[in-house]
Amino acid sequence: MNLTTLPTQLSSHSNADTFSNSDKLSSASSDYVDSSVSGAVPKTIAPNAIILADALTDTTISWRIHNCKISEKTLTQDMPLAFLYYYDSLDDAIKQTHPLTPALLAQFNTPMTASEAAKLIGIDKALITSPWHVKVIGSLVVFSEALQLAVRLHWTNTGKATQQVYTKDADDAMTAAFKEWQFFGRVDVLYKNDKQDLVSIDEQSTNDEALIIINASTDYQQLLATHALTIVAKLETDKAELPWFEAAILERIA
Repeated sequence: MNLTTLPTQLSSHSNADTFSNSDKLSSASSDYVDSSVSGAVPKTIAPNAIILADALTDTTISWRIHNCKISEKTLTQDMPLAFLYYYDSLDDAIKQTHPLTPALLAQFNTPMTASEAAKLIGIDKALITSPWHVKVIGSLVVFSEALQLAVRLHWTNTGKATQQVYTKDADDAMTAAFKEWQFFGRVDVLYKNDKQDLVSIDEQSTNDEALIIINASTDYQQLLATHALTIVAKLETDKAELPWFEAAILERIA
């Protein structure tokens, strides 16, 4: 594979990787026929085709990670929260001395900072626990030299605007937030082997896009959204068996 666009400093999954893997990857699906569209010419998979989702989760392939980077990052205690979050976090002793009043109840869903909440309750700000708001979005490229295949994936700690984490310092908050990191969003494929088909299958589809052949190219190609969802779902299901992804992400956020 011509790696002129790829850095030479790479992390690696150490198992051996040969084209014999692709025979195994395609064996389960080589007889797949997409005939869901009336009158359409059925699509069949070549016997030696590489099935993208299966390849990405095959632990016998020596996948390598590079260009793992952060594109967006929020890590702060200064974002507003609804008043109720601050009041609920108070010690019971403070709640007893500062019970809810009609005026406080009226503010329950009002967004505010910890300082504003403390002033409203009539206590020192130090008595209020302010969570860390954590949101990180990043991407990485996983590739196999033998398959001449690279796939760009996106990852994050949460699908929400931010994740609230109650820890003492920022480093602990980041670590806690990434205990449940996830893949999401678009998937881009760079495939340079014109001698072997690369196939993506959307098993939930009922139209003529259930099976697509990804042509060899010198540029990344964006997968259809439904196929990207299939890839992400497969990676999420098998993520525990693919530790090189988490290792690269945790190293990047450290």
